[in-house]
Amino acid sequence: MLFLKYLLTAIGTGLLTVAAGILVYDIYQHLKRRKLPEEPPVQLPFRWREAAKLAAAACFSLLVGLSISVVPSGFGGVRISQASGTLPGTLYPGVHWIVPLVERVENYNIRDNVYSTLVTDDPKKKPEGLRVQTKEGLIVTLIVTVRYRLDPSRLHYIHSNLPQPVEAEIVPPVIASAFREIAPNYMVRELFASKREEVRRSAAGVITQKLGADGIVVKEVLLRDIQLPPEYAKGLEGLLLKEQENERLAVELLVKEKMVKAAELEAEAQKAREVKQAEALAQVTVLQAKAQADAMQHTLPLKEKQIQQSRLEAEAKAQAKVIDSKAELEKRKLVTEGEEHRIRRVAAADAERLKLEAEVLKQNPLLIQKIIAERLSDKVQIMMVPNDGKFFFANDVLKSITQ
Repeated sequence: MLFLKYLLTAIGTGLLTVAAGILVYDIYQHLKRRKLPEEPPVQLPFRWREAAKLAAAACFSLLVGLSISVVPSGFGGVRISQASGTLPGTLYPGVHWIVPLVERVENYNIRDNVYSTLVTDDPKKKPEGLRVQTKEGLIVTLIVTVRYRLDPSRLHYIHSNLPQPVEAEIVPPVIASAFREIAPNYMVRELFASKREEVRRSAAGVITQKLGADGIVVKEVLLRDIQLPPEYAKGLEGLLLKEQENERLAVELLVKEKMVKAAELEAEAQKAREVKQAEALAQVTVLQAKAQADAMQHTLPLKEKQIQQSRLEAEAKAQAKVIDSKAELEKRKLVTEGEEHRIRRVAAADAERLKLEAEVLKQNPLLIQKIIAERLSDKVQIMMVPNDGKFFFANDVLKSITQ
């Protein structure tokens, strides 16, 4: 449709140019004829009708082309009438018909727009940070980003009542005003750390309320960064370092306490394990003892039988030993008695023999000398004995035997 609009506009412009060219050419030929003196002037006819038809066709083509309005994607249109001003309603992306030469369409971007304050170190670029004053009177630079869009249903209100362009005339002042109203209620440290989110929410509420009344929908408000004064930043940095050191020491102390607690728990666990092991060992010992007792109860009759049998065997062996001992004693007694009887018999025999020998010697005293001589013959070759035998020791011997 946009191509048709441009085509009709080009055709109308071309036809209008041709009609004008025809009239100009006819006028030029008429003036040229009048300047020739030798020839009588000839009245050339002007082609008014042809030019008029072409002009009418050109005007029709242009009017049709101008009545077509195309709203691009991402935009919304507002119809503005030369007679009644801004007309209510929004023309959304697409083709729309308007009254040519009476109405026109003003397009507005209805996509999301982003307003952002920036701080740059480049001296050639002007910094655009939002400078606000805190409760202490210090100047703080805020880096703010606001995402918003125009309400499509209120484009006619925006066009009729708000200064243009809205992105430059309305949005930045409202954002700056909201933060400058809220920042003096907070200390620098609160604004920088503890209540930063609270400040953002408060500013977002104020910005949403103010811009919403003008047909601007606020979607998101971001407080990206806060630039502190250099002197305060140095002092705050030192304080933060001390706090971080304090927190680090607190964390280390907590870790050590946890380690001590863990060691205590480990010791208790080890003690519990040892107690459990001891209890388990005791239970195992008790079970083993019970098993042994049960086994002994089962094996006791057999062992009693074995003990009784062993006892009987021992008694039999003892009785056999006693019998053997008695037999040995009897045997020894009989041997002793036999030996004594033999000794008595031998002694009696010897006595009887000696008695007989004494009687024989008494009857024959010379046999004594003969016996002694026989006994001493292996050592003494010659021995002199007195005839009377008065001093011979055999006399005493014989006397003692015979008495």
